[in-house]
Amino acid sequence: MTAELALGTYRCREIPEAAVRAAASGARWIDTAPNYATGRAQDLLAPALADHPALRIATKAGYFTAATGADAVSAGVLTEDQAVVGHSLTPDYVRWQTGRNRAQLGRERLDLVLLHNPERAHAGDRPALHRAMREAFVVIEEAVAAGHVAGYGIATWVGLEEEAFTVGELLALAAEAAGGRHHLVAVQLPVSLVMMTPIVQALHGRGPLSAAAGAGLRVMASAPLHGGELPGMVDQELADLIRPGLTPAQACVLAVASCPGVTDVLLAASGAPHWKAAADAVGQPSLTAAKLREITGVLASP
Repeated sequence: MTAELALGTYRCREIPEAAVRAAASGARWIDTAPNYATGRAQDLLAPALADHPALRIATKAGYFTAATGADAVSAGVLTEDQAVVGHSLTPDYVRWQTGRNRAQLGRERLDLVLLHNPERAHAGDRPALHRAMREAFVVIEEAVAAGHVAGYGIATWVGLEEEAFTVGELLALAAEAAGGRHHLVAVQLPVSLVMMTPIVQALHGRGPLSAAAGAGLRVMASAPLHGGELPGMVDQELADLIRPGLTPAQACVLAVASCPGVTDVLLAASGAPHWKAAADAVGQPSLTAAKLREITGVLASP
């Protein structure tokens, strides 16, 4: 089954228009963070979320802008030294940021709160990192109990690849935080024909995508076009190998959307033509596992 297209706002230039377009096309998820669009992304999304209450929102806690850091210091949840770092998983900060996210987005209940690149904290010290993540999960479990958050997870760039944590460890930390039944429901990680290790692993029933799928987690694939660079790296011959008739960009999106375990593909398409092209791509039948193996084999060959 092909994954669904979702709006990612990290590199999105026209967030309000893109959100309305995504909602009109039937997209179910928008992904954002308090530091996106120099700290303005959540405020920019609020009107579209108000007009389209069925839209689900995934946001984050971890990275913050200098202005937000100053506000956190004023609120007494970060010290000035902590604010300079620009990233925090401390319980006081995560609690404060989650409330701030709700206020900025205009949502009483957030669908998903992700710890943002948690590997950024306590780099190289797995026990300290895991303690920090467990303490942050405790705070979010409290928000779930209060009706302010539906579920949570992590959004990572290299944390799963470098095994700062595994999916199994995330689930165990969440169970410890909840004292039993937990609400960790999603992981977000880069999946593309550049960062294709998760695809190759999934095709062999290994790696984070297989583990997440086995646990019933939502898997949001970020950077499917590798920051917009990938279509320039994939020629039409390779696109035709993936699926005849698709453009290189469409072929790259379909490959990610076809990867076992992926449920959502995050695309920061600011323009209507780019969004429609991507939507047309994910509307295609999924690539087979054999085809994905052929593609990754071609790309891995010297």
